[in-house]
Amino acid sequence: MSATAVERFRAFNRFYTGIIGALDEGLLHTRFSLTEARVLFELGRGGGELEVAALRRATGLDAGYLSRILASFADRGLVTRRRSEEDARRQLVDLTEDGLGAYRELDRRSAAENADVLHRLGPVDRETLLGSLETAERLLGGGEAAGHVVLRGPEPGDLGWMVERHGALYASEYGWDSSFEALVARIVADFGAGHDPARERAWIAELDGRRAGCILCVRADENTAKLRILLVEPWARGHGIGGRLVDECLAFARGVGYRRMVLWTNDVLDAARRIYERAGFELVEEGPHHAFGHDLVEQTWARDL
Repeated sequence: MSATAVERFRAFNRFYTGIIGALDEGLLHTRFSLTEARVLFELGRGGGELEVAALRRATGLDAGYLSRILASFADRGLVTRRRSEEDARRQLVDLTEDGLGAYRELDRRSAAENADVLHRLGPVDRETLLGSLETAERLLGGGEAAGHVVLRGPEPGDLGWMVERHGALYASEYGWDSSFEALVARIVADFGAGHDPARERAWIAELDGRRAGCILCVRADENTAKLRILLVEPWARGHGIGGRLVDECLAFARGVGYRRMVLWTNDVLDAARRIYERAGFELVEEGPHHAFGHDLVEQTWARDL
């Protein structure tokens, strides 16, 4: 490993400790240090008595250091401690009413401070940041190469999310204007208002519980299905989500009796085109057009089922 890599990592650590105020005398303008606040959070989120041994494992603190913090909390009336009735070697700790109030105040201030940091970013940058943080957590916490992907049907709020993410993402990555978001809104509204559930369907892809992509399969005619509004979030790319969505769409269309599937796209969408090609689609028509504030080349792709 190069010394440059180590220095880059250290530089980020210095930057982030400044962002969260880790070196401030009192975290979030309270009387608690960062370590004390972590202990308080673990106790508050536990929802009841917690074994000191479990608290030590959760925080990673040295036994003596944790004992001194708990003794200070007890002196300040924030916690109670007692021996377990089942095993006197085990010590249980719980928050008092004052301790619970301190936890709630810390939690409120932490949520407000983090919301303020995220509010400075636009929607696309915010999702990119959150995805990067989850990647960092996976890598530093165990080195897993990929998260857990689930495809499911739409739930309340998902159709609006499809429209919002298309509008924000295509504006950020391609500079497309609001007419593209309006087009997606019409497609999604038509689907939501009157699709045939037997022959038309939508899927949401989740990666580790977060919405990461979407796709629609709608009727073009009795024998032809149309693939629409494929999207994969930037932070979720590299997990095969686009290919899985397209494969699911094809399998559904084949299963309900369609004989052919078509899709419309534009030539600048290179990543989507590669997914379509791998899924067996072929370019059948293309031509120049002006749309979404740009001169583009529209394309129609199709394949038999």
